[in-house]
Amino acid sequence: MKIFSVYNIKGGVGKTTTSVNLAYLSAAAGAQTLIWDLDPQGGTSYYLCVKPKIKGGTDELLQGRNRTMAQLRMTGYPNLDLLPSDISYRHLDAQLAKSTRPLHGLERLVAPLAKQYDHLFLDCPPGLSLVTENVFQMTDVLLVPMIPTPLSLRAYNRLVQFLVKRRTKKLRVLPFFNMVNPDKPIHRVVTKNISEKHPIFLKNGVPESNLIEAMGVKRSPIFTYARESPEADGLRALWQEIIRRSA
Repeated sequence: MKIFSVYNIKGGVGKTTTSVNLAYLSAAAGAQTLIWDLDPQGGTSYYLCVKPKIKGGTDELLQGRNRTMAQLRMTGYPNLDLLPSDISYRHLDAQLAKSTRPLHGLERLVAPLAKQYDHLFLDCPPGLSLVTENVFQMTDVLLVPMIPTPLSLRAYNRLVQFLVKRRTKKLRVLPFFNMVNPDKPIHRVVTKNISEKHPIFLKNGVPESNLIEAMGVKRSPIFTYARESPEADGLRALWQEIIRRSA
């Protein structure tokens, strides 16, 4: 099972829409796919029309394999399941800190799912925390959506500095630009300069789009209501590039 985590220190950069759309593409291509909504805000659960609720909360979930399996939900899309959000996730840092291996608590929970799923997507909350460090320990591909602004670049540099000290050997970081508005000069300058100077950045990005924002109204991936749109094509190209770069 390959684990893709969608993460940024900053909030408001499109992590949830990215997670939902890429997981949908993974499942549509035939991969058995699970998406875990790790954010207590529950955006992914909302988009996929699943109640953001874990029976017994994190106390129950952290007990082990059987509890995790019992919390999985079907989304209504072929090959795509969801481990929902729960408001109790706000206490997850403190609960992990009490365990004997605090950096491997989440990895322990998902390890038994490897035989059932080909791909696992984690929609991660912003910030740097013990939950974040657990994510870094278990992740194969860290997808970092960024708005092309100086503040986003500063947050990305902080992330890189953090990972240099703590990253695991298997972790591959793939940053890309999201919510790009070509009518804004700063967006044009940043995307051009960074992409040319830093080949680690993915060449494909995602534009600022009313169609993508409409996911909050439609409560579904963009491919269900705007399949032939340029935005949908851009997300397909992004996913194909991620697959190539993470092979």
